[in-house]
Amino acid sequence: MNDAAVRQRQQSEWLIQWKEFEDNASFLFAGWIYPATLDDFGGKTVLDAGCGGGQHLAQIAVHARKVVGVDLNTAEIARQRTARLQNVTVLEADIAEMDLGEQFDVVLSIGVIHHTDDPDKTVRNLKRHIKPGGKLILWVYAEEGNFLVRALLEPLKRSFLLRLPKPIVRLLAEVLTVTISLPVYSIYLLPLPSLPFYEYFQNWRRLSFRRNVLNVFDKLNAPQTAFIPREQVQRWMSPYEFREVHISCYQGISWRASGTKI
Repeated sequence: MNDAAVRQRQQSEWLIQWKEFEDNASFLFAGWIYPATLDDFGGKTVLDAGCGGGQHLAQIAVHARKVVGVDLNTAEIARQRTARLQNVTVLEADIAEMDLGEQFDVVLSIGVIHHTDDPDKTVRNLKRHIKPGGKLILWVYAEEGNFLVRALLEPLKRSFLLRLPKPIVRLLAEVLTVTISLPVYSIYLLPLPSLPFYEYFQNWRRLSFRRNVLNVFDKLNAPQTAFIPREQVQRWMSPYEFREVHISCYQGISWRASGTKI
């Protein structure tokens, strides 16, 4: 498959996902950006790199002076969902290649970098868009804690699942959500933290059925996923470039990282 065909497939899959679903679980966003809070966006200019369907733009816009959302695949959906917000602009661009011609007080990318062709290149480009003294906030899937997903689901997805019609993938996501919920609401209620995804399923119990279907659909639908080791995140947040660096594991399967640009 040539590069143009791959890009078209990726655009189609993300477009279908964000047309079907909305992510409105505010407690998740709060966990992903920790230790920053929404109050930290107060009066700031903010870039949401990979804004998807615009699910976080509305939360940020309440506090920020100006918010720019960028997405290669779903910018039109984000525009429609944020049309009422006067301080939000949505652009269509590749976050690894874009040059917006300005720098921001805060640049964040939540759950996107690990789906790009070259995560290191993407992060380098995001850094170019931060003002000195501005903040970078990232949330990415971790290599650590995701062995079962990497070893079992990812090969199955590449060889089979991505070939299925999306209504079938949606149905499969619903069936899997029901199936997974059985142990989550029984065995995983026991104090057995050594179980795989034990921390992750604590969030599962706080979410609606539809939102958990989105979780599963996302895992089945994403055309490419990199799982980022801690060492790579540490390189992104180099002390030569950032101060006040925070890196922590979230729910046992992802990294949240932030720092202030020197």
